Amino acid sequence: MSKDELVQRRRRRADADRSRTAILAAAITLLDERIDASMESVAEAAGVTRQTVYAHFPSRDVLLTAVVDELTHETVQAIDALDLDHGPAMDTLLALIDLGWREFEQHPLLLHLPLSVEQDERHGPVVERFERLIRRGQRTGEITREVPVAWLVSALIALGHAAGEAAGANRLPAKKASTALRTSVIRLLTP
Repeated sequence: MSKDELVQRRRRRADADRSRTAILAAAITLLDERIDASMESVAEAAGVTRQTVYAHFPSRDVLLTAVVDELTHETVQAIDALDLDHGPAMDTLLALIDLGWREFEQHPLLLHLPLSVEQDERHGPVVERFERLIRRGQRTGEITREVPVAWLVSALIALGHAAGEAAGANRLPAKKASTALRTSVIRLLTP
């Protein structure tokens, strides 16, 4: 391959990467506003053709999966910015939960997606961090030792989903759902 061909290939790859990034950003913005936003409206907002959207994301489901993957990646980065190894474990755990809740508030589309196996698998990084915090809290006596760590983590995730579903279905205002989540977590974990 000649140098010119290599430069052209890199340019096309860079253009494709920019298009993909623009499509994801547009999809996140539009889906936050309207969960039923069409692929055509995403293309228009991203400044690309519908064919370009379909070249990167062959279906709406594939696009939704990519959007959730992107938001999950951003959330994990924010979680990793927290200092999970210092300070009171309960306070840190509540900060982690608050961070997750802010993600729901910033991206309401997350409240309207049905649970799926893939979404459940995305909990992996969060599960690891919850386990680490709960074990640390159990060692210091801040968190109950009467219930297994795995059960507490499952309960935390279930409570988060319950709060999200209540807010997403307008059964509770987001602020009340967040308060109910924090109160329930404290009661669940306190010895």
